[in-house]
Amino acid sequence: MFYRIIRRDIRTSKGITLMTMLFVAAAAMLVSLSAILVVNLSGAIDHLMTQAKTPHFLQMHSGQLDQARLKAFAEQNNKVEDYQVLDFLNVEGARIVMDGHTLADSVQDNGFSTQSGKFDYLLDLDGNVIDVRGGEVYVPISYMKDGSVKAGGKVTVGDTSLTVAGFLRDSQMNSLLASSKRFLVSTEDYAELAQYGTTEYLIEFRLKDLSMLGAFETDYTAAGLEGNGPVITYPLFRVLNAISDGLMIAVILLASVLVVIIAFLCIRFTLMATIESDYREIGVMKAIGLRVSDLKKIYLAKYAAIAALGSILGLALSFSFRGLLLENIRLYMGESAHPALALACGILGVLLVFLVIVAYVNRVLKRFRKISAVEAIRFGTSQQTRTGSGRFTLSGNRLLNTNVYLGVKDVLSRKSLYATMLAVLVISSFLMIVPQNLYHTISSPSFITYMGIGDSDLRMDIQQTDHIAEKAADIARVMEQDVMIFRFAMLTTQALNVKLDNGVVERIKVELGDHSIFPVAYGEGHGPVAANEIALSAANAKELGKQAGDSLTLLVNGEAKELTVSGIYSDVTNGGKTAKATFTTTSDQAMWAVIYAELADSMLISSKVSEYAERFSYAKVSDIGEYVTQTFGSTISSVGKAAWAALAVMLVLNVLITLLFMRMLVAKDRYPIAVMKSMGFRNSDLTVQYYARSIFVLVTGMVLGTLLANTLGQILAGAVISSFGASSFKFVVHPLSAYLLCPLIMTGSVLIGAVIGTSGIGRIQISGNIKE
Repeated sequence: MFYRIIRRDIRTSKGITLMTMLFVAAAAMLVSLSAILVVNLSGAIDHLMTQAKTPHFLQMHSGQLDQARLKAFAEQNNKVEDYQVLDFLNVEGARIVMDGHTLADSVQDNGFSTQSGKFDYLLDLDGNVIDVRGGEVYVPISYMKDGSVKAGGKVTVGDTSLTVAGFLRDSQMNSLLASSKRFLVSTEDYAELAQYGTTEYLIEFRLKDLSMLGAFETDYTAAGLEGNGPVITYPLFRVLNAISDGLMIAVILLASVLVVIIAFLCIRFTLMATIESDYREIGVMKAIGLRVSDLKKIYLAKYAAIAALGSILGLALSFSFRGLLLENIRLYMGESAHPALALACGILGVLLVFLVIVAYVNRVLKRFRKISAVEAIRFGTSQQTRTGSGRFTLSGNRLLNTNVYLGVKDVLSRKSLYATMLAVLVISSFLMIVPQNLYHTISSPSFITYMGIGDSDLRMDIQQTDHIAEKAADIARVMEQDVMIFRFAMLTTQALNVKLDNGVVERIKVELGDHSIFPVAYGEGHGPVAANEIALSAANAKELGKQAGDSLTLLVNGEAKELTVSGIYSDVTNGGKTAKATFTTTSDQAMWAVIYAELADSMLISSKVSEYAERFSYAKVSDIGEYVTQTFGSTISSVGKAAWAALAVMLVLNVLITLLFMRMLVAKDRYPIAVMKSMGFRNSDLTVQYYARSIFVLVTGMVLGTLLANTLGQILAGAVISSFGASSFKFVVHPLSAYLLCPLIMTGSVLIGAVIGTSGIGRIQISGNIKE
């Protein structure tokens, strides 16, 4: 009997049944995708770093190298499992020609390496350790992705021409956020290429236990070993590999949580609409003695069937889309080490959605106990008390059209009824605006200030050369005389020793100069202004146990110098462990130098980049806009896709939710509609009233959603961003998108749903719905 009733009920309400199933499918799909993507990303990173045997500790160094001292340290330190020193031949981008195009515009430090013999292997696209032959070169995978070169193409450096045998995965330098890229060549070809570049050393260690990493760093510093370059550790390698796809997954995860909430609200809508339509029949069944438990079984079985079909459809859709979303992960990191676990988590997520929906429906159906058989048979609808609009009378209305006024008054008098639709629209607005704001923020040039880089027009890096401080000063003198340079700042980085509270001495990289011209974003405090102030990167502050206002002792010019920590800032460059100060030292031994410049006319950026690159061949000159594109390009693309997908999903959901709500209202208001028709209101008048209700709720929802997006949304996005190393996060809001585009398309989608949902008003007859 139940089966026949359910089948007949589904046949008579195909539209609502289909929409409910689509809501469940969307929720199940997003939950399944989130689980699959999270497990695959984590598993792929683990698999790549295990296959490649990524070093636990990497010290990049340029200059003289004492191999014997390093060997002695590694043999005597009981934390070291293995160590090696790899050569990295840093070659100017202009000298590297790939299929006829140079890398002169590349912001990466491009260089050549040979295959490692112990660990830190470079892998092919099948995950195998590459055995490169003479005359061949394996190119970083990022250059395959952007179409710079294809397999079989040519890479030429000076008089040496090499054939591209394939592309490589580099567990250290895969990410565009890693500032260096390694090309793999044979030992013979490396010796031939050595004349075209400068050698940098990668001093690498594998430890017996990764938990010893902090203590090992202290040992390395205390030994006074080579350190003219950044230190990067195993956890940071994981972050760099995860950040691009991780942000996209974070957006999908946020969307999945909110869509599940919307799905529950939509199911509530459909249930309420169905109960309103069946109100008199429910009263009759209760009157003839049918128990509440039997009534609940009918509806619960129906919605369990819909939830099951929707969950199966959502699971199938997640399998269809996962290939597209996993494409970038598979390209850069290969397959996950746990594909079966990812599949199981996806299925488990869908099963969880199904069970929660069934439990939710069962809870909503408890309202059957409150339905009076006499009232249901007499009125045919639930009788709801109207409250909260006593002050708003039609006779006192002077501003609004009568139909618009009646629509707004109805919302105010039945707030609890409209609360569900309002909640959906708030969530919808939130989910449309937050990903858009996140996308515009990370694609904004100012986003680099969260990464420890100043916002300017030009950036010049001087490294891998001698007399760095003198060369930086030469550039500064030229900029001082250049009338097209509006302002500039020269910053040099030195390695200084810091004395901790327990007496241990560690080495930190301190960037010296005026940091007020092109400031970075500070999570705590402010940048250094006085000579006795120092700002720490978030990673350094955490390791040193310092906060803004604390004191720090540096050894400067052979003497202890007491400094106050003025602020904490984000930094993902140079291993994330840096500091900023304004004092001067007597040493001219700079590790590297950076010069930022802002032009009087931004239209001249391209010509100035060419001019300074040609004049100062030892400096890497970058257009900061191009720097952002090349560094964060894949991240921006991933988040952009997720943001537009969220926008599209919300538009569809807005149409469906408004349609369902309007149908429920029309079903519930059959009696009032009939009364108003008898008083002379036309169908068009009544339709306008319902449009006014939906628009009023929409405007309220958009205002609340926008406020939440710019407060709670910013906090959530900041939490995700800070997990990748960037703190003090604030949205860069695009006004056209947030305050015009999103509201317009939301209004359009709600109006479409309202038009379809109120189409049944004309079919309500006076005689059939007015009862004594």
